[in-house]
Amino acid sequence: MIQSPRGTRDFLPDDMERRRFYESILRQTAQRSGFREIQTPIFEEAELFILRSGPNILNELYAFKDKGDRDLALRPEMTAPAIRAFVNGMSNDPKPIKIFYFGQCFRYERPQSGRYREFFQFGAEIIGAATPETDAEVIATAVGMIRSLGLKEYKVRIGHIGVLRRKLAEVGITAEDMPPILQKLDKKLYDEAWPLMEDAGVGREDAEKVFDIAGTVGGIEVLDKVEGEETAYLARVLSYLSVMGITEPEIDLGVVRGLDYYTGMVFEAEAPVLGAEKQICGGGSYTLSELFGGEKVFTTGFAIGFDRVLLALEKEGAVSPVKRIDAYVIAASSDTKLRAFEIAGMLRREGLSADIDLSDRKMAKAMKHASSVGSVFAVIVGNEELGTGAVTLRDMSSGEQRLIKISDLPAEIRGH
Repeated sequence: MIQSPRGTRDFLPDDMERRRFYESILRQTAQRSGFREIQTPIFEEAELFILRSGPNILNELYAFKDKGDRDLALRPEMTAPAIRAFVNGMSNDPKPIKIFYFGQCFRYERPQSGRYREFFQFGAEIIGAATPETDAEVIATAVGMIRSLGLKEYKVRIGHIGVLRRKLAEVGITAEDMPPILQKLDKKLYDEAWPLMEDAGVGREDAEKVFDIAGTVGGIEVLDKVEGEETAYLARVLSYLSVMGITEPEIDLGVVRGLDYYTGMVFEAEAPVLGAEKQICGGGSYTLSELFGGEKVFTTGFAIGFDRVLLALEKEGAVSPVKRIDAYVIAASSDTKLRAFEIAGMLRREGLSADIDLSDRKMAKAMKHASSVGSVFAVIVGNEELGTGAVTLRDMSSGEQRLIKISDLPAEIRGH
């Protein structure tokens, strides 16, 4: 038996109903905040992702050559394609531009709980400005999405990449030596950061000062611990969030996201119920457009790991609504089958969902199937009833049934 490739999944009807339900919540939340949807190709030129993430990304890419000998890759994330689309088609549009996107991404990595080789990402970007207002709007949208999904336990942490960069520069770390150190500090791996700093000529006392800043977490009061324009900037972001009713975020001066292209505010959201792999959202301010042939434009955005959010909701016991069929139409005998199909077609034209027995089941088995597919009503089409222009309408929950004129059938079902 051929199985689906490792790290991928089949989504069966119940799965898809659940996924579409939560996907629609994300779309509606983005649209309420003025974001408009874009869609980019599933595969792009491999260079797009190498320019964004460096040559090491090749180890994770599903890369291939097409018949024209072009180097292509399935997208491993959606930020780079979104900015490439901006450079190609929206760079002259009035700014700021607010966009969102949803789609599948591919990375060759070891599958584990909440991590797959084919995964889904929902993201949003505000292109054209790097201001406290923009950053607050992006964070508010991300938090609004998490709230709307119904996740009970989550944590949002906000930082500014400039804080640690400034502190590292003060103790003598060059720009070239910063990236691997910042990655260790972001993960709070101070024991692993120390040898890198020591090799760069930093003394233990200065290193401890850096670790102290990286470990600073708390409310707005922790901004008093570090002077500078970055912390003043974060205070303004928090003030905008506060008046919008977003009070969840805490300050974490060690959040740097580990990516070189971030330029200012950075933030993450996590769901503790997921354990070690708990991050569900990440973002911040950055510039990428100049790498792709456009003018330098500041952007603030975020991406939500859709699969991880769904896993967190499942672990919290969230239940999504079950989509039910309005009516299941059953022909009581073979000579009423044509009329049964006619009635099913009429109900569908009226905007109702209607299924029909296709297997010539006996009445008891047909009713059992109507129940198994989640139909609200069964419509029984019998010869005697048709003689009076009626059918039998059975409420599948209560078992109550009554004769209904065929012309009144849509209104009766809709009024339930």
